[in-house]
Amino acid sequence: MWPYHEALLATPVPRYTSYPTAADFVDGPGAAAMAVELESIGADTPLSLYLHIPFCEQICWYCGCNTGRTNRPGRLTSYMEALEAEIDLVGARLGGRGKVQRIAFGGGSPNAIAADVFLGLVARLKSALNCDDPVISVELDPRSFTDDWADALKSAGVSRVSLGVQTLSEPIQRAIGRVQPVAMIREVVGKLRGAGITSINFDLMYGLPGQGLAELEETLGQAFEMRPERVALFGYAHVPHLIPRQQQIDASSLPDARLRFDQAARGHELLVGEGYEAIGFDHFAVREDAIAVATREGKLRRNFQGFTEDQSDILIGLGASSISQFPGGILQTEKNAGRYRMNVLTGRLPQTRGILRTTADGERGGIIERLLCAGKADFGGLPDREALVEKMQPFVEHGLIGLDGYAVTLTEAARPYARVIAACFDEYRAVAPRKFSSAI
Repeated sequence: MWPYHEALLATPVPRYTSYPTAADFVDGPGAAAMAVELESIGADTPLSLYLHIPFCEQICWYCGCNTGRTNRPGRLTSYMEALEAEIDLVGARLGGRGKVQRIAFGGGSPNAIAADVFLGLVARLKSALNCDDPVISVELDPRSFTDDWADALKSAGVSRVSLGVQTLSEPIQRAIGRVQPVAMIREVVGKLRGAGITSINFDLMYGLPGQGLAELEETLGQAFEMRPERVALFGYAHVPHLIPRQQQIDASSLPDARLRFDQAARGHELLVGEGYEAIGFDHFAVREDAIAVATREGKLRRNFQGFTEDQSDILIGLGASSISQFPGGILQTEKNAGRYRMNVLTGRLPQTRGILRTTADGERGGIIERLLCAGKADFGGLPDREALVEKMQPFVEHGLIGLDGYAVTLTEAARPYARVIAACFDEYRAVAPRKFSSAI
């Protein structure tokens, strides 16, 4: 279905959930910049929140998230105390300004905390911030999902859940340190439906150890029987030099570059054939889901949660290592949980690094987002537009993009190359190349 051009995929590139990317953050822009951004928010400005819960009952070998085990209850309790203190700090800075329209809980695994603690956190948000009726989404680990959590989701008014499924092949589950039989996933999905969850996402992966096309097809077939409204199909990035826990994975059993490409292509083919609409380069949704509607209406966006229908330009991150995004800058919270706690419990905003966006950053970021979300963009306003035309010629010659003056349009065959094409507009990569994951 997709033409394979190995040379065009050879250079690792960012996922572009922001521009500039997190790899370009520097020490310096921090608490002071965060205070300025919060205090400049208007009364009716739409806001989105992301709360980071950096704990899991079990740590999966492939995982690159900032997370730790819940084997020290005191550490978890002290972290939650700090998170609530940060909510109060942000609420005081906003003073009732801004309207929170979306709240996303991620991790780690938010259900690593007790269900009643989660409900207390939701109540704290609603009391400290202007939250009338936000859309609430939660990432969940099926292995630690309980009836109490199902009740809590219903009580909190959660409507969207993302399940870390990854694969339904038990041999591959053992190879990545995440065993969760398909019967367990079916049971969790049933409980979520009973709790009133109307949009379930499955996170699935290709490029896993011992995984071939047959294993991917089997997982997708079993997933289709449960009919999640959304599916995110990611390529596993094996970087054990950066993520030590990945050293437990047998690198010799990983698919090669061509098989990874074929897996991505086959996954796309099966999902579309099952009635899912392709969203960007790695998301899929049923036609009536909000993200599919946004795509058809040209309103798809991209932020640190990936592709989204969220139209807010401001995302406030809460919790250690979380990232806040504003038109004027991107700011990251202190990663170390101890230092994070010390900051917020002494009344200080905990952001310690990030990057302030220039006008050029805003222009290039907008182009990258439009390319990834809509498949087209006009770059005629950039000073290096002639050089960019030259840089994109290999993609033109392979039929992956069309150029009309300074307007670029991606063809359907360009979907797996979208990140590589977007990287043409990334000034930071030209001067500071870094190791990223493969585009496929």
